[in-house]
Amino acid sequence: MTITLSTLNARYTHASLGLRYLLANMAELSDQTRIQEFVIGAKTTEIVERLLINHPRIIGFGVYIWNVEETTRVVAMLKRVAPQVTVVLGGPEVSHETADQEIIKLADYVVTGWGEVTFTAICRQILNGPQPLMKLHAGVQPPLAELKLPYSLYSDHDIAHRTLYVEASRGCPFKCEFCLSALDKTAWPFALDAFIGEMEALYARGARLFKFVDRTFNLNIKTSLKIMQFFLDKIAANPHDPVYAHFELVPDHLPDALKEGISKFPPGALQFEIGIQSFNPEVQALVSRRQDNAKAAENIRWLMEHSHAHLHVDLIAGLPGEDVASFARGFDQLVALGPHEIQFGILKRLRGTPIIRHTDNFGMVFDPYPPYTILATNLIDFGTMLRLVRFARYWDLVANSGRFTHTIGAMLGASPFENFMAFSDWMYGQTDATHRIALDRLAALVTRWLQVQGMAREDAVALVGRDYAGKLDGKAGPAIAAPQRQARHLAA
Repeated sequence: MTITLSTLNARYTHASLGLRYLLANMAELSDQTRIQEFVIGAKTTEIVERLLINHPRIIGFGVYIWNVEETTRVVAMLKRVAPQVTVVLGGPEVSHETADQEIIKLADYVVTGWGEVTFTAICRQILNGPQPLMKLHAGVQPPLAELKLPYSLYSDHDIAHRTLYVEASRGCPFKCEFCLSALDKTAWPFALDAFIGEMEALYARGARLFKFVDRTFNLNIKTSLKIMQFFLDKIAANPHDPVYAHFELVPDHLPDALKEGISKFPPGALQFEIGIQSFNPEVQALVSRRQDNAKAAENIRWLMEHSHAHLHVDLIAGLPGEDVASFARGFDQLVALGPHEIQFGILKRLRGTPIIRHTDNFGMVFDPYPPYTILATNLIDFGTMLRLVRFARYWDLVANSGRFTHTIGAMLGASPFENFMAFSDWMYGQTDATHRIALDRLAALVTRWLQVQGMAREDAVALVGRDYAGKLDGKAGPAIAAPQRQARHLAA
């Protein structure tokens, strides 16, 4: 193959939608182009060896915040052992603030922004001449109707074993300054009938897991309803063949027509990712986020009470103008609404995002290395920020994991943030670790914490035991350990 399209995915189960868009739009070069995906953590030498097996003339890399450091090592090695190979970069991580990036210095060409048209044009020039004169090329944004959709390029193996990413629209009309979508002028929809046809073809091939990457799925309610009806029709026709769809939802825009559609989905078929980020109106104004907090809370409450959708709701710590007390109030408010998961995120300074304009006024200090996490602000010092990072990790282990559904309420009490922060500080003092904590050890530590807080030993053992039984493997089912042995372990 003359051209190889490659990236390092965060997990094997992720299939790169971006690479498939590029391949779908390679026109006459498509027969000379192949996709070769890897996973972060693989050895650089092995990646380079596999990339060179087919002697490509051009290798195009998709570069993202999670893979830029490892991709830099891959490109550096490629230029040493195969300098004849032309390296072209694209992706959000190399589309902004390009002057100081080592990976850009190593590469031959870079496409910033949309890549489907411009990457193909650069490959034509490299192969046929004249050679491109500039290293940096601003990606041409074509009308979406001119793009060939990539979904037929998901292989049967992808369909059987990986998450299928799909998009009914691109862009976002909102201007939240911590998000790269703040740079978009609006949201652009794909032709709906053509998109539904592609989903129909995927379903016919066996696809049952669809993850929509649209930033604003419920922006156009007529479109949302038609897409949801597609899934409802499949569920009605094959009730014993489950379908699962994931959408990102604008929290304060849930009209009655959409509620009616959502209420028809059975358990296990629908997940919503809902970005609250902050409940503080002053902070929202600082980062140009428009949100009706009362309406957002009302909608989350409605979804919990009247739908079977699984809710994954996001908050961000470290935003300009927000101290720990303000974040805690928002966290407690969200806990009271009862979503299935609260994703406690730490602010990251993505390249190109307008959040940088607050750096001086709010004393914002970011890690210079990916993922560019906030280290301190004028309202949250470095030590406190690290406590928040640990809180987020332990929250995932205990609350978001679903393994302590009976126990978590007792841990949170009337002051969820304060009480879980106390647990987090205690956990770190006991373990000096936030990762590689085995489930049996975690359960024992939670049991001890309940006793530290005053719960009787036998009550703590019984409470955690209700969650612990049958969940050592993270799944509901028969208990793995005999009850007597389990009780002894928790009480140790």
